[in-house]
Amino acid sequence: MDDLVEFLVARIMDDHHAYAYVAGSLGGEAVLDSHLPMLDLIEQLANDYRAMDPSDSRSAGLAYALRVLGQSYAEHPAYRQEWRP
Repeated sequence: MDDLVEFLVARIMDDHHAYAYVAGSLGGEAVLDSHLPMLDLIEQLANDYRAMDPSDSRSAGLAYALRVLGQSYAEHPAYRQEWRP
């Protein structure tokens, strides 16, 4: 699961860089309706999972949510099929 969390955080950083490039090239208005807030929330979930004790009753649900969110990057070459929920 740690590999999936690292993968998600890396993809989120890639997406942030892409949005920054678009904003720099086309202006900030180009990213007004972007997915940046959602990326921030997913990153927060990943950080919460890292900090969570495995015995926490919420751990399994959060792990499942991260697996579902990870599917949005299923076409990335580093995505592993074993991460599918």
